[in-house]
Amino acid sequence: MGALKDRLIEYILLRNSVDKKVVEKLNKESESFQDFKKKLIEENVIKEKDMLIVFSKEYKLPYFDLDKYNISDENKDYLPEELSRKYKVLPISKIGEVLTLATSNPLDIIALDDIKIACHYKKVALVLAEGEKILETLNVLYSENEKLSFLEEDTQDLSIQEVIVKTEGALEDILEESKLPPIVRVVDLIIYEGLRRWGSDIHIEPTDKDLSVRYRIDGVLHHGLSLPKKNQDAILARLKIMASLDITEFTVPQDGRFRIKFEGREIDFRVSSLPTNFGENIVLRILDKESLSLGLKKLGFSEVPLRLFEQALKAPFGVILVTGPTGSGKSTSLYSVITRLNTPEKNIITIEDPVEYQIEGITQIQVKPEIGLGFASALRSILRQSPDIIMVGEIRDAETVDIAIKASLTGEKMFSTLHTNNSVGAITRLIDMGVEPFLVAASLVATTAQRLVRKLCPKCKVKYEIEEDLLEKLGFAMSPIREFYKATGCDHCRHTGYRGRIALLEVLSLDDTIRKMIIKRSTEDEIIKYAEKNRDFKPLKQDGFNKCVEGITTLEEVLRVAG
Repeated sequence: MGALKDRLIEYILLRNSVDKKVVEKLNKESESFQDFKKKLIEENVIKEKDMLIVFSKEYKLPYFDLDKYNISDENKDYLPEELSRKYKVLPISKIGEVLTLATSNPLDIIALDDIKIACHYKKVALVLAEGEKILETLNVLYSENEKLSFLEEDTQDLSIQEVIVKTEGALEDILEESKLPPIVRVVDLIIYEGLRRWGSDIHIEPTDKDLSVRYRIDGVLHHGLSLPKKNQDAILARLKIMASLDITEFTVPQDGRFRIKFEGREIDFRVSSLPTNFGENIVLRILDKESLSLGLKKLGFSEVPLRLFEQALKAPFGVILVTGPTGSGKSTSLYSVITRLNTPEKNIITIEDPVEYQIEGITQIQVKPEIGLGFASALRSILRQSPDIIMVGEIRDAETVDIAIKASLTGEKMFSTLHTNNSVGAITRLIDMGVEPFLVAASLVATTAQRLVRKLCPKCKVKYEIEEDLLEKLGFAMSPIREFYKATGCDHCRHTGYRGRIALLEVLSLDDTIRKMIIKRSTEDEIIKYAEKNRDFKPLKQDGFNKCVEGITTLEEVLRVAG
């Protein structure tokens, strides 16, 4: 690797008018060779094609100019789309049991091994091509036949030519087109695919050439299909009608929702539209209420943090905070808690933006800042409604946190979310927002931090052994365990190596000592050291490592979400 990097730097300095200090700076700032290559291209130090020429000479691999070749439609039969997109490789030819792939990264040996194992090829040969051109060709190769296949099917003797109208025409024409059977069926197919793949979001994104559909599965976006640009307005209009949005409004964002039945259960969809250069971008968030009744253990919480969290829920009053970035499962955890606490003798009120799950027996308030109904004003009003339990969707400002803290001290049980990196960081964040340390200490019951990691596919995960020095670099030097599992990919998991997600959780349960430390303004590290020794506190990363040992997820996943 070092020799290859030296050759690349030598090539750049000889052929390009680049200051040596610039190259050395980029090299020093790069965490890996892959990162170094990316920075060189982004900073226009070298073109990717020139970089591939260096690789071509070093590895004796031919450079393949995709602009000069037409890739046959048969090529997609050589390799599943999921594998092609996962490893950014393009199937070029198949002779006997030898598959030839175009790649921009000849150093990815794991990709080649996975492809050989998954597709039963004796050998995988490589040619080099630019990454962007590979992705463009993949879009054409795997999407070309899908673009019209759903629309071209005869429905009540209608063909695509008969149902398509010019989208530049009147709004009435677009509305009529959106009701035609082929358009309705395409929208149904988009939604069905999202549910069938166990997706959490469906992204419908207009581009300059087509209408792209992507699905977020286990936290990662995957390409779904590409639809003709001429059908864009009708498809978007159909979705907006379903979500009760204003189809005459194209210039401002809108939010809506609708509900369908799927496999005997009701599924809610939260819909968001956003104007872009090429049309309205629409995202559908899939909300399955069945996941709320599974219980906290089914969400993946480990025994120790779950026990601490359960103890905190028994407190008669006080604030419990769930922290983490967007998409870390905070709302699902809180909804699961209040669903469990939802009994006829309790008055539970939530303030949300937006209301995600609609739960029977709970009073839910949607904030509307445009009419003055924000988190703070809503919270102030519901305190006069004699609530037993309050859930505030997110603490965003000093006024909201001040009301929440004071309400908890008068006997209310309060749940909310906060954007911080870890559970202890929530204490610092509250103080930074202007809450006096003694009020934080008196009101907080527990703070938690949460992340979601992808679970290994049980049908294709493979055990491997990791070297001690690498484990030490990853921050697990004290572990005697060396055997872990890695993702490979199979039909069961759509060749991703993962299926489903599980939660990592850390819980800081406050006691009198921690409360005194808060009042004294002790540092986060000091609180963490005490909690690890005396309060069964386990950081997110440690919880993730334990799940790696159990074969539930991979070290790469834990490092991706927990650092």
